[in-house]
Amino acid sequence: MSVFTERKIDCHNHIFDPQQFPYQADSPYAPDGHEVATASYFQQVLNAYGVSHALLIGPNSAYGENDNRALLDAIAQSNGRFKGMAVVKQDTPTNKLAELKAQGIVGVTFNVAFYGVEHFARSLPLMDRLADLEMIVQVQVENEQMLRLAPLLMQTKATILIDHCGRPNLEHGVNNAGFQAILALAKTQRAYIKISGFAKFSQNTFPYADTQPYVDAIVKNFGENRIIWGSDWPFLKAQHRMDYGTLLALAEKQFPDKALRAKLFWENAARLCGFPL
Repeated sequence: MSVFTERKIDCHNHIFDPQQFPYQADSPYAPDGHEVATASYFQQVLNAYGVSHALLIGPNSAYGENDNRALLDAIAQSNGRFKGMAVVKQDTPTNKLAELKAQGIVGVTFNVAFYGVEHFARSLPLMDRLADLEMIVQVQVENEQMLRLAPLLMQTKATILIDHCGRPNLEHGVNNAGFQAILALAKTQRAYIKISGFAKFSQNTFPYADTQPYVDAIVKNFGENRIIWGSDWPFLKAQHRMDYGTLLALAEKQFPDKALRAKLFWENAARLCGFPL
């Protein structure tokens, strides 16, 4: 068997459907052209590559900080195939979070790379409400941002999910303080990380060879049970051509051991997000 025929869950992707769910008028970026990504088309993409389930990530582009219409609609029509990470305001009460959970939302995304660290400086109460509901705190940082965010994440009881390998600054090397702060979260035993989003931080084009030392460090520190995979489809703001199949082939080369792939592509994500094992 190859990665194309093995069981898989895609843990990072987005839905953009401006025809059915118009974008927010004040959005700083409005995905268009090949970036438009409806739920029905995404299901066809998953079918083509043998991906059975997906974790949809509520985007900040187009839909802002509290518009989960497209996300919730995609989950509702998926017959259990999709679960989601919502984007919510910091003062969202527990009952509203519980309503989202009942609709297939497993956590909330904190896009520090988009809004900055200060925007989330007082997020501990929200994180603790998520912890009480057994929901996930998903964080996307870049460069050295984890240095300032880590103390907050250390205080919460919530399960943490780090996007896109932590989007390290590759000019500073594996030992730079920002990336080391990401690796240090593994010691909490409640942090997971996504092998995804290479195009967001690599200085190379495919196959992103300069990211391999960081992937190796992630595997060494997080271990095989706390790593999951995501495509980042539909490749928002891509600087060069990207394809779903080539990313899957790259993952097979990075993780040639079939048993390890079974964990990264299926078992870990199923346990974390509540998909059937």
